[in-house]
Amino acid sequence: MIETPSPNFNERKSPPDMVVLHYTGMKSGEAALERMCDPHARVSAHYMIEEDGRIFRLVPEERRAWHAGVSFWKGETDINGCSIGIEIVNPGHEFGYRDFPPAQIDALIGLLDGIRERWEIADHRILGHSDVAPARKEDPGERFPWAELAAHGHGLWVMPDLPPANPSTGLTAMGPPLGKDDNGLGVFSLQSALGKLGYNLLAGGPYDDETATVVTAFQRHWLPEQIGTDLQGRADAKLRVTLMALLRHITLMEV
Repeated sequence: MIETPSPNFNERKSPPDMVVLHYTGMKSGEAALERMCDPHARVSAHYMIEEDGRIFRLVPEERRAWHAGVSFWKGETDINGCSIGIEIVNPGHEFGYRDFPPAQIDALIGLLDGIRERWEIADHRILGHSDVAPARKEDPGERFPWAELAAHGHGLWVMPDLPPANPSTGLTAMGPPLGKDDNGLGVFSLQSALGKLGYNLLAGGPYDDETATVVTAFQRHWLPEQIGTDLQGRADAKLRVTLMALLRHITLMEV
């Protein structure tokens, strides 16, 4: 652990119960570290993990770092106040997005092991920046290995069975994918379920740009193979079944 104190923090009002993962989205880790330690930038995180696995500690976990910006999850708008922010060095979509090296992910898993020994953080509250700010952010993005993280005990991942498809149409009983300007019960149910999961989305009205943006954020986290395809921003049967399975899993965890 490399101590690199940032001046950009303030007091918490309650203990953290969430982890938010980011990518740095800059040309180098050095540039990201410099920015997060610049008092004029007014941005920080608790930790930054380099591609070679080095971990930098910038802000004590007991303090409120400034990493999430305008954000929302399950009714909470002060995400900085309830979360621990981890920046993972990656140039991001703007500067040459690439896979996260094994050494970096191993370091993240070890860091999360320690964080969750110190604080009560449920698997379903380990999220990406794009989950809590889908209209503004894409990170850590579709290349981030959420499934691997969950396999090591951190985060929520499900692989539900799809209902059988009609051999003549190739569609399941859930019908074709929902998309822009669709309306009706299926759209209402989708919006309601995404809002219940935690996204800032109210049910009612057509499948609009806001719905598509939230669906894309969901895909980046739980169905990354759909990003960059004609399904991006649309809700097919696999997405809807995955969403329902996540909600069932969370309900069972909370009982």
